Amino acid sequence: MPHLENWAFASIVVVLLLIATVVGRVLGRQNQWGLDPAAIDAFNRRVRSWWIICTLLAIALLSKVITVTLFGLISFATLREFITLTPTRHSDHRALFWVFFFFLPLQYVLVAYNAYPVFSVMIPVFAFLFVPMRIAIAGDTKRFLERVAKIQVGMLICVYCLSYAPALLYLEGPELTHSNNARLLFLLVLLSLLSEAVQFAWSRLYGRHVIAPEINQSRTWEGFLGSSATIGLVGAVLHQLGATPFEELWQAATASLLVAVMGFAGSMTLSAVKRDRRVQDYGTLVEGQPGVLDRVDSLCFAAPVFYHVARWFLS
Repeated sequence: MPHLENWAFASIVVVLLLIATVVGRVLGRQNQWGLDPAAIDAFNRRVRSWWIICTLLAIALLSKVITVTLFGLISFATLREFITLTPTRHSDHRALFWVFFFFLPLQYVLVAYNAYPVFSVMIPVFAFLFVPMRIAIAGDTKRFLERVAKIQVGMLICVYCLSYAPALLYLEGPELTHSNNARLLFLLVLLSLLSEAVQFAWSRLYGRHVIAPEINQSRTWEGFLGSSATIGLVGAVLHQLGATPFEELWQAATASLLVAVMGFAGSMTLSAVKRDRRVQDYGTLVEGQPGVLDRVDSLCFAAPVFYHVARWFLS
């Protein structure tokens, strides 16, 4: 069963989600403030999806195996959305079969067995060499490099990067127990979700300089810098409250800051893919809701960086 501190940390998450829900509903009713209704609606839809993610994560934290399985299913769904958005040819289907039904499950099996030397290189070395070889054997050379790159990028973001989130449960170190490892995963997910909300607030209140208007008009330098500083501060406060397993205050602040920075990088990168394909969302898993990849884009980029920083600090 989860440790008492984990339930306390989960309670903090619930309180933050309740605050976000109330704020979203209040803003939606204040038409006289001149706020963009579409932006508020997008924020409220994002909060609803956070409830689903956190609920699933809380259930999954009862077991490492359940957690790994959950993230494996999320990887499958996100990779499916990514490949659907980037059309492939009939000759790519054999390679995609190996990607979906061999390399993806194998990556999470290796994570579940804590085989770090293998799962850290399996996709970027073995799978990346296999994919172009299998497509070449199919004998279709039209846009060969473009097709190979699409599949490899999908595997890198949706499978390899995301698999580092459940891998946090298997980190080993002098101070690391199952309870502390579970809190590391909660911390990663919480800060990733919170950085999105904080960035939205900073951009709406002080945003003047859009970073890349062709990619995303709601991402501003003020929002990026403000959210990064805020999330770093939140990480330091959580450390003082005993909610992180890091030994030093600067370690918790640095790791939190990196989650915000990499989360921003993930959102911008995957927004660029959507703009290139001229679509608004990656998919519609639930009617009226964007795709799974739209909700975990920041987590995909933050997970591997946070894992290696935590491994360096705690191991």
